[in-house]
Amino acid sequence: MGSSQILITGSTGIAAATAALARGRGHQVVTVGLEDNADVRADLRDEAEVHRAFQEAVDKLGGLRALFNCAGASGRQWGDGPLHDCSTAGFDETLRTNLRTMFLMTRSALNYWLTRGEHGSVLQMGSVTAFHPQPDYFAAHAYAAAKGAAESMTTGAASYYARYHIRMNVIAPGLVRSPMSLRAQSDPAIMHYIESKQPLTGILEPEQVARTALFLLSEESAPITGQVVNVDGGWAVSP
Repeated sequence: MGSSQILITGSTGIAAATAALARGRGHQVVTVGLEDNADVRADLRDEAEVHRAFQEAVDKLGGLRALFNCAGASGRQWGDGPLHDCSTAGFDETLRTNLRTMFLMTRSALNYWLTRGEHGSVLQMGSVTAFHPQPDYFAAHAYAAAKGAAESMTTGAASYYARYHIRMNVIAPGLVRSPMSLRAQSDPAIMHYIESKQPLTGILEPEQVARTALFLLSEESAPITGQVVNVDGGWAVSP
């Protein structure tokens, strides 16, 4: 695999694992996000911040070949939940954090490649819950809506940009051991359920998702675009 210049949004969990794996394989990586350990600090919900952070990241990389939109957050902190109980603020903030950020960064990358006549790869962070819901423990409907919209936006855009040799795919994990899943990790009933819902793995480790993410970002997956790849330990096919 040749080396590449990869921009990753987020710097914990799957984002951190993907960055570490990519660097270990000789790729140049810049992470962008709110966390103190991000290479470029920025609030990606803000359009002006995205413009600044994208340019700073590309300058650090000396170019761009791949974008992984991994940044996001559970909406429960803002009021996400079952639809009848989801607050308006919770719905709006969940979509801002998990969909608007993705749109703004993807648009920046597309304009960068199109104006230079270059090709590239975009990978969006989806979720298996977008189209394989679980009503008892994971009823966060604004989050599911954001991830479902991300999948539709990406597959539609993949059709449009294939003529420019720009690839766009989605990775949709199951439950992963990360800062975002601390609620689930601290609930013995959920963790017991995940043993059967994700029978291949139990709760996934970030590195297990990172390996597929790096494949989809790299030239090794050059013929693949417009796909949603579940990395879910068997969630989608288990009761």
